[in-house]
Amino acid sequence: MNAKEVEKLLKDVKKGETTIEEALEILKNFPYTDLGFARIDHHREMRTGYPEIIYCAGKSVEQVREIFRVMSEKENNVIGTRANNEMYESVRSVSADAVYYPMARIISLQNIKPKVPESKIAIITAGTSDMPVAEEAAITAELLGNNVLRIYDAGVAGIHRLVDKLPEIRNCRVIIVIAGMEGALASVVGGLVDKPVIAVPTSVGYGANFGGISALLAMLTSCSTGITVVNIDNGFGAGFAASMINKME
Repeated sequence: MNAKEVEKLLKDVKKGETTIEEALEILKNFPYTDLGFARIDHHREMRTGYPEIIYCAGKSVEQVREIFRVMSEKENNVIGTRANNEMYESVRSVSADAVYYPMARIISLQNIKPKVPESKIAIITAGTSDMPVAEEAAITAELLGNNVLRIYDAGVAGIHRLVDKLPEIRNCRVIIVIAGMEGALASVVGGLVDKPVIAVPTSVGYGANFGGISALLAMLTSCSTGITVVNIDNGFGAGFAASMINKME
């Protein structure tokens, strides 16, 4: 239930079109539904402007399906991250309109289309191997109501692949840079633009990459200003933060 729905319900009670008892029945699970294994927060969209997000990894197929079922009954928008195809097939049995994005590992159900600003979010990867994290960021941003410019495989090993895209990148309001190995791309981009940069280290790389630690430390110690760093492989976190920046008035 979002703010508009609560406002309409209160107006209906005031006009006598809905009884107090009927309103109480509608609100009985407000602001959350307790499923025993999860407490689904129906109040989150009113507080933050964004619906609750499901982190599917570590949950059973049945748990993911049940969460989607309850949220879809409430006509909420739903995003499930780190989901697999088995989870999607199960969710689709209770929510036929659910969509799965395999590379991003996201299940979505959109009952209400969000407003989309004219400004864009640029998402740049150092290599093709970083694309799964990039797609998690891109699909997240798009589902939250943003236009996304994708520029993939533009790392420092061939920096000319980035330079010729600079005019397009500079027209975006916020930039997400995704890189593994030594994570140098974030510093390069940060030194070329006047927009906020969200850096995402990935676990892509050989042994001394330490599962993304080398890229994380490089981004955290960058000499370029205006760079904010999220956790290793956290495309969702980057996409969500970029959406919030892009929609600021």
